[in-house]
Amino acid sequence: MWKIWLLFDPRRALVALFAFLFVLALVIHFVLLSTNKFNWLDGPRTQAVSQNSSMPAPAPK
Repeated sequence: MWKIWLLFDPRRALVALFAFLFVLALVIHFVLLSTNKFNWLDGPRTQAVSQNSSMPAPAPK
């Protein structure tokens, strides 16, 4: 395992690894925030159900 670090500079490799993981974490969080189910800031979006003209109207009670 130590021979691998002879090929790469450990500081640059670790900085690149942490930068990649940080960007990956940001992308995952923004993807989750764009979904309806996993948006923890706004909560689930409720959409009004539109009446379809081909469906009969419900009977009055």
